[in-house]
Amino acid sequence: MRITTLAFLAAASPLALTAAHAADIDAPSRIDAVTVFPDGAMVTRLTEVALPQGNSTLLIKGLPTVLDPASVRVEAIADGALAIGSVETRLSPGDARPVVDAALEARITALKDQSETIAARLDALDVKRKSIVRFSETSPTGQGKDDKGIDPANWKSAWDVVGDELARVNEDIRVARGKRTELTEQIAALEQARPATAKPGAPKRDITVAVAAGGALKATLTIVYRVSQAAWTPRYDAKLDTGAKGRKPSLELVRRAEVTQRTGEDWDEATIAVSTVRTQGGTAAPEVTPMIVSFADDFYAASRAAGAADRARREFKAAAPAAVPSTAMAPPPVAKEQAMEPAKPVFATLDAGAFQASFKVPGRVSVPRDGSPKTFALSSTTLPPELTARISPALDQTAYLDLSFIQNEDAPLLPGEVNIQRDGIFVGKGRFPLVAPGDKATLGAGSDDRIKVARVPLRQKDNEPGWINSSRSQVTEFKTSIKNLHEAPIHIMLTDRIPVSDVNQITVEPLSSNTPATDKSVADKRGVSAWTFDLAASEAKDIRFGWRLKWPGDREILMHAEPK
Repeated sequence: MRITTLAFLAAASPLALTAAHAADIDAPSRIDAVTVFPDGAMVTRLTEVALPQGNSTLLIKGLPTVLDPASVRVEAIADGALAIGSVETRLSPGDARPVVDAALEARITALKDQSETIAARLDALDVKRKSIVRFSETSPTGQGKDDKGIDPANWKSAWDVVGDELARVNEDIRVARGKRTELTEQIAALEQARPATAKPGAPKRDITVAVAAGGALKATLTIVYRVSQAAWTPRYDAKLDTGAKGRKPSLELVRRAEVTQRTGEDWDEATIAVSTVRTQGGTAAPEVTPMIVSFADDFYAASRAAGAADRARREFKAAAPAAVPSTAMAPPPVAKEQAMEPAKPVFATLDAGAFQASFKVPGRVSVPRDGSPKTFALSSTTLPPELTARISPALDQTAYLDLSFIQNEDAPLLPGEVNIQRDGIFVGKGRFPLVAPGDKATLGAGSDDRIKVARVPLRQKDNEPGWINSSRSQVTEFKTSIKNLHEAPIHIMLTDRIPVSDVNQITVEPLSSNTPATDKSVADKRGVSAWTFDLAASEAKDIRFGWRLKWPGDREILMHAEPK
């Protein structure tokens, strides 16, 4: 086999391509593999063709309009000498023929036949019901053998027969109508599920590949191109086992990928991989330009002059003859006794490099073009988590269990939603930011009702201004009590805040009676302090925290939270 790599222009050789006498050959293709990115996908198609000696042009038709022409690459292998020349893309009218699902249409036809049969039965039952009603309205004296009428002693029996028969017919009508309504709903649902047909003339993209064969041969071409309107979103399952006596806590982290696409072509029985590479975010960092400071009057004068010049250019361009419109079309936007074993999930294989990571989904799968999400399990890892009960008593007198771990996989954790289970119970959803390998990740794991928290005010004292002292002051102090009701020790982190002044006339001083904080500035947040400690089973601890405010007596103050 000879391998011909990508070549847009053939080198000078006996097989050099010429446009003359090139035969056009339709080359049906199929999608073999797709690599999905967070903002697009790379599609690999295969086509097998038999080529005559000489120059030919291969036509790969009906590709989606969201294909990026600049991304098209072609390679080939053949059982003889083969050269690849120019590769071009062009727009062509789409196939307006309806897409027919034979099984679906057969089901709709069968249901319609059933509905028509029931309709005919309803007509017969309606005639029978009218006959019974008409019989019941006739005088009993005019009925019977030889028009002698019915013996009055038998009137009750006749009425019972008429009533029973009318009731039976009414019930048959009710059942038939219900069945017909059910069939109508099923037919409507199936008709709604019919494949959407392309609008007449909806454009597609075709790829033409110029080739030259040294003799009659067979070749397999690989066509690779990038498409928009496809993406994958990270999803995670975090299953926390908080442990017990003699068993340490553990965390099972399952990584998943939710793939969606609306590219206009189905990915049928393809090899799917998801990659962490972003393909539409630019290839270089933005250029930093100088920042100029100037007087406002000069700046606005220059801006007005530039605006006048721009308007003049636009007016001149509008007065010029209209250009001939381009014919090019831009793509649209983007057994009972047998031992039972639990099923084992199949995970993707990871290929991690220095700058990217890719997960290859096992087997071949299909992803429809209608945007329906397809979810794949990528990996599962078991980690030793650190558990901390976090408390923010100024906002909520509830302890919340936090779990943290070191991200030890080769692939980063991309931002995404996390379903969190604690000891087999779903406690809510969290979210990962971007977590690189080796970084620490933290998740909330729900409230911890075995940590008792109580925050009470100890002092709230205001000093009004007097004749001598024109300033006002306020002393505020709280006590937060924490008690561990678990049967094992637990790590506690309590976070509280002291007001922060943005003006010189307002001063804030922490009280000397405050319990010393472990961290006086949590995550560089002004005035936010933290106390971290371990509490043994049934142990309690008090945290005192307060401050003194001073400000001018003729002014009022307002405390408000700093925006996040």
